[in-house]
Amino acid sequence: MNFEVLTLFPDSLRPVFASSIIGRACEKNLISVNCTDIRDYTLDKHRRVDDAPYGGGYGMVMMCQPVVDCIRAVKKRLSGSTRVIYMSPQGALFDQSKARELLAYDNLVLLCGHYEGIDERIIELEIDEEISVGNYVLTGGELPAAIVVDCVSRMVEGVLPSPECFELESLQNGYLEHAQYTRPRVFEGLEVPEVLVNGNHALQEKWKSEQSRERTGAKRPDLLKKAKD
Repeated sequence: MNFEVLTLFPDSLRPVFASSIIGRACEKNLISVNCTDIRDYTLDKHRRVDDAPYGGGYGMVMMCQPVVDCIRAVKKRLSGSTRVIYMSPQGALFDQSKARELLAYDNLVLLCGHYEGIDERIIELEIDEEISVGNYVLTGGELPAAIVVDCVSRMVEGVLPSPECFELESLQNGYLEHAQYTRPRVFEGLEVPEVLVNGNHALQEKWKSEQSRERTGAKRPDLLKKAKD
């Protein structure tokens, strides 16, 4: 699977994608992540990509020409199914279900906005979908894009040791994951639940399932309602 991140600040993202699980997946050619500088496509000699908004208002808006040309240039060199996504606080909220949906594409092109956003005509001409990572506003789309890359890529075959690494975790089935423990068995008076060390796998799975639902009800009752629906 291939990820194309279009940004004004590619150097802020490259170290993120070169490290840990994502970096190893790239080295093994299981996925590829490319960061393209939108400024490389501006026709302005000062590499300007923004201008004041029509109608007044605070801040600047990213202009059509450099962004549209950047998107089209990147799409031109891609093959297979492609989805162009604008990381925007006005988009639909990103969740695990959406991540699984995006996994079906060969290429995800992620546009990172900045300043007060992008010219609306960019969305009309080139954007397939807008996605938000939460009900808050950030200084740019780079962190949201990194979240999408991380979340989707870890479900690509071979990136994690086994599909169970993500199939049995929090939110994958609509519930939060059960409590996790490791050695030592007792730490500062707190002991690992007996059911996890007694060797009875049937009871352990029953405990994990019950824990999952209890934790979801206590910490995220909104998820529990959706899971029941």
